[in-house]
Amino acid sequence: MSSTVTAAEVSKNFGAYQDAAVREPVVITKNGRPRTVLMAYEDFLRLSKRDRRVQRTVDLSEAEIAAIEASEMTPETERLNASAGKHAAD
Repeated sequence: MSSTVTAAEVSKNFGAYQDAAVREPVVITKNGRPRTVLMAYEDFLRLSKRDRRVQRTVDLSEAEIAAIEASEMTPETERLNASAGKHAAD
C-alpha cells in the first residue's frame, strides 16, 4: 500500500515523506494526478534489476524453440496460470 500526497505537501514536509518512503512508496500528485513516486533506494534497485530484455521469437534457434516447447510449469509457478486466467476474464 502506498500513501498519496500533493507536491505542495511534500515540499513543505520533505523529510517526513522521505522517511515514509523508506517504509512504503509515496505517490506524489500534481493538479490532482499521480506524477511521481518517492521510494526507498533499495526498492528502486530491486525494480531496476527486474527490467526485462526482449528477444524476438524469430531469432530463436531450433534447439531453443524445442526447449521451450518441452518445458513445464513447476508447482511454484503454477499460480501464474491461475493469475493469467483471472486477468483474462477481466
